[in-house]
Amino acid sequence: MLFMAFTILACGSGKSDGNVKESNKIKYANQINTEDLKEHLFLLSSDILEGRKTGEKRQKLAVNYLTAYYEHLGLTAPNDYPDYIQMIPQEFFNNRSNGPSPNILAYIEGSEFPNEVVIISAHYDHLGMKGDEVYNGADDNASGSSAVMELAQSFQMAKKQGNGPKRSILFIHFTGEEIGLFGSKYYIENPVFSLDSTIVDLNIDMVGRIDDNYKGKKDYVYLIGTNRLSEDLHELSENTNKKYTNLKLDYTYNIGDDPNNYYERSDHYNFAKNNIPIIFYFNGSHEDYHRITDTADKINFDILALRTRLVFYTAWELANRDERLVLNADKK
Repeated sequence: MLFMAFTILACGSGKSDGNVKESNKIKYANQINTEDLKEHLFLLSSDILEGRKTGEKRQKLAVNYLTAYYEHLGLTAPNDYPDYIQMIPQEFFNNRSNGPSPNILAYIEGSEFPNEVVIISAHYDHLGMKGDEVYNGADDNASGSSAVMELAQSFQMAKKQGNGPKRSILFIHFTGEEIGLFGSKYYIENPVFSLDSTIVDLNIDMVGRIDDNYKGKKDYVYLIGTNRLSEDLHELSENTNKKYTNLKLDYTYNIGDDPNNYYERSDHYNFAKNNIPIIFYFNGSHEDYHRITDTADKINFDILALRTRLVFYTAWELANRDERLVLNADKK
């Protein structure tokens, strides 16, 4: 009722329909907040989960948390994957896992192009334990998983208030990333939506810290892959950032001869190999990468929230524009 009253009042005050939609978009983006991110991230990176190693018993606690969250939000579990779980058999992991392990899938159906999908992804696994030491993986990648959870909440609020996306949005938490990008590989081989219907993957992996290059200058994010397959995607991303978040978009690691080869080191790469445009959101490496010191107390939640809002606005534009992305290969 409050939302209806707000809409009627706004329209009655002389605002155009476009302005109302714009204010709604900003309202949904601002639902992404530091307190919610902190709650999710502290739990996902807590000692009790023992580092969320693929196939291990305590990784299942993360699975339970994620699936309960999506059920609480009221997101749809895709057909053939009840309880949001796409279980991957142990043998798929090439002897790198001690058991089966699932991807977590939840989606919002589009109103006009339901068979076209925007994927928003992050891996939720980490390195587990070595002896008595827990590799908490707060930045890698409880930060990305927490961001995906917040994004799902904002888009679901929009849908409930009559402003759902034109295209479907599939939220995926991949398993098996740390041991070889297995979760995304399995999804590519067993997609919920055909790969031809998948227009983009926005992949979030390590977005809660500030690297040495930006100490004292926190409002940045590294983007990788934006123009590799679609200059149209790159332009949309740039324009969206200028309009809404005004982060410094750093393309240092997007160069073809990047010695770190980050373009091939997270789950987006399995989509890119199949000619699906991607953006990889990344804060850069730091001294705690893959160490027991990657803990929640070192996360900068203000910048995590701002980076997550950038993904929200980008996904909103991709899900609601009339045209699909133009691939570089399709240009004449």
